[in-house]
Amino acid sequence: MKRYFFVSFLIVILSSCTTQMEVVDKPIVFDNQRIELTKEYLQQRYNLNQDSPDIVPKMIVLHWTAIPSFTKSFGAFRNSMLPNFRPEIQTASALNVSSHFLVDQDGKIFRLMPETTMARHVIGLNHCAIGIENVGGTKETPLTRKQVKANIWLVNYLASKYDIEYLIGHYEYTNFEGHPLWLEIDEGYRTEKTDPGPEFMRKVRRATREFNFKPVPTK
Repeated sequence: MKRYFFVSFLIVILSSCTTQMEVVDKPIVFDNQRIELTKEYLQQRYNLNQDSPDIVPKMIVLHWTAIPSFTKSFGAFRNSMLPNFRPEIQTASALNVSSHFLVDQDGKIFRLMPETTMARHVIGLNHCAIGIENVGGTKETPLTRKQVKANIWLVNYLASKYDIEYLIGHYEYTNFEGHPLWLEIDEGYRTEKTDPGPEFMRKVRRATREFNFKPVPTK
């Protein structure tokens, strides 16, 4: 009897780990204006002159939106131009912030743009980083277990598809200053970040340790 329950339990665990999640394409505006602003960002921030806004992913960066709903979070990324209420980053570029994926509180995954096109989501590293945003992150709207599960699935998907070297939380980005991947030319252009939190990162890292991502550099 004990053996029967153990085998049944094992089957349930293995089934849950291999559950296929659905990625829904919900593209943000990526018109000629956004393409040109992205190429301009690559040139002005990183000294990269490119004919297209393509990137070679080497890193996955996890975020939270600090916005309580999917609709408002998506709306923050949708347009090409940065809105006027972001003066702390507006001087660096008129390009709007964005991310490749947006995960809702119920764990549903939405792809906002191609994975190999540059999104503005992490200073100094956009040229090589895929961004995953999670709706919420405030005291009133904390990140959920379903979002943890969705992020684990996404990291597995991306790391199996690309040569990903690093998995980091947004709050860890400044640890890469001086690293070969760090290309930001302005030493004064930094913002303080806490997303998505050490506990969220611990859970995702523990579940994806089979990929042997490189450790985050220490300052």
